[in-house]
Amino acid sequence: MDPASVWWLAGGLGVVALVALGVRWLWYLGRAVHVERCRELFRLQHERFEEQLLKAAGASGLPRGLRWVKCAITGDAVLVRDTATGAIVALVPVRIDFAPVEGGDMEDVPAAKEPRPATAVFSFHQGNWHTAGRVVFNHTPDQTVNAFPELQPLPDHL
Repeated sequence: MDPASVWWLAGGLGVVALVALGVRWLWYLGRAVHVERCRELFRLQHERFEEQLLKAAGASGLPRGLRWVKCAITGDAVLVRDTATGAIVALVPVRIDFAPVEGGDMEDVPAAKEPRPATAVFSFHQGNWHTAGRVVFNHTPDQTVNAFPELQPLPDHL
């Protein structure tokens, strides 16, 4: 192989390497912008999410003997990536108020009327936040991340 061919080959490989680095950088930048968009959408609509969670979780019938009365978001969402699905998930600190179902097992239990701290789980799908009513009781968002290894925290900023 003559020396000129070696230089052309090395130059071509260098260009390919630069293009690959550029594509990788653009991919990471796109992911960071997507995460920031998810975060901003959640901030703008969190009152609606309280109602959405209350409706979805209340329809589950759990916990048995209690009716979901009120849900209040008590802090900022922690965004994580579910490594099992690749989805962006918001873990949101909430306070849930229950009322015992009349004639139910929990009617005479004083603790049934006390507000419960929890972490609500929302997922970002097709440009919007959704919830299936999943709530992790007695956990902060950070404790929830530690309890579920498939959840990986996302950076707080670009």
